Amino acid sequence: MKEKWINVFTLAFTVAALPPIWAVCSTYMGVTVGAVALICAGLFACLGNNIKMAIPTSIGFLCGDIWAVIAVNVMAHLGLGPNATVYATLFVMGGLAVIIGSVFEKFILVPAWLCGWAIGLTIMGPMDASALGTMPIQIGVAMLAGVWYVGIVGDLFQKFLIRLIRKN
Repeated sequence: MKEKWINVFTLAFTVAALPPIWAVCSTYMGVTVGAVALICAGLFACLGNNIKMAIPTSIGFLCGDIWAVIAVNVMAHLGLGPNATVYATLFVMGGLAVIIGSVFEKFILVPAWLCGWAIGLTIMGPMDASALGTMPIQIGVAMLAGVWYVGIVGDLFQKFLIRLIRKN
C-alpha cells in the first residue's frame, strides 16, 4: 500500500510541477496551443511513457499534424458541399493513414497519427486554409513537448523522486 501512495504522490507532484512550466514557457516560444502537449502526453502515458515508443509516437503525431494541414486544404478546394466534402476527406484520408501507418508500423504509431490528425483538425479546421501561418509548426512543437518533456522528462523526474523517497 505504501508503494502505491509513493507512486500517486510523486506522480501528482510531477504533474503539478512540470506541465505548468511548459504552459508558461510555451507562450514565450510563440506556441499559442500549449495545451496540445497535455493531450499528447496523455496518449503517451497510456503507453507507460515508454521511451522506446517516443519516436514512433512523435512521428505519428507529426504525421497527424501534416495530415490535418492536407485535409484543411483539400476541404477548402473539394467543393462537394460541406457534408459530402467532410465525409469524403475523412473517409479517404482516414483509410490512407491507417494503411500507410500500418506499412511503416515500426516507425509510426497509428493511434498517435489519428490523434494528431484530430488535434490538428480541431484547431485548424475552423481556420481559412490560406491563414494557417505557423499554426502547424506550433501544434507540432506542442506535440513533441507532450511526448518528450511532459512524458519522458516527467517520467524520469518521477522516478528520481521515488528513488529519493526510498533512500530516505
